Amino acid sequence: MPEYAELLQGYRRFREDSFPALKDKYADLVSNGQHPKLMVISCSDSRVEPARIFDVDPGELFVVRNVAALVPPFGAGHSVASAVEFAVQFLEVKQILVMGHGQCGGCKASLTRGFAGKPLGQGGAVDAWTAQLGAVRDGVIAEHGSESEEALRAMEMAAVKHSIANLRSFPWVTEKVQSGALKLRGAFFSLSEGALYSLDEASGEFVSEG
Repeated sequence: MPEYAELLQGYRRFREDSFPALKDKYADLVSNGQHPKLMVISCSDSRVEPARIFDVDPGELFVVRNVAALVPPFGAGHSVASAVEFAVQFLEVKQILVMGHGQCGGCKASLTRGFAGKPLGQGGAVDAWTAQLGAVRDGVIAEHGSESEEALRAMEMAAVKHSIANLRSFPWVTEKVQSGALKLRGAFFSLSEGALYSLDEASGEFVSEG
């Protein structure tokens, strides 16, 4: 992980190179506020950066990141709900994309009840957070076991579908989806390939975007 001094070097490159090119964009965002059309719910994993993957400028994505890109059901009183509410009711985003990824530590922790040969954290937070994938885990283990790469990938993709299903438990999300004002999408980013797979609604399968 970069030390803070190295981060400051990156900041200075940003100030010298990137910011001048985006100065008008930032001025507009300051004057007129943010108006992103798309919300992305993705993992906190340091290898998965939505803005870089989709190559977009500041102000184009409203991003929420957490372990395994999870959305608990409506009424659970979690911070994800406040972000979804803000994005849907105030920013009026047109789409919400849930993006999982390969080699996800949160999904692996849920699948194997540990991570990298270690038990889950002593604070219990990881265990409590990933426990919501219990039913997903049971289905994956029944079909694939718990130790293979195939099982982990199935878990990662199933977690995306789980979060989309939970988004539909938000009454005002479902209302907008039914009216056509909001679209829910799923995606999976393969770290090993550097490739994106989109969830096809009709088939329930993830299809390569090339």
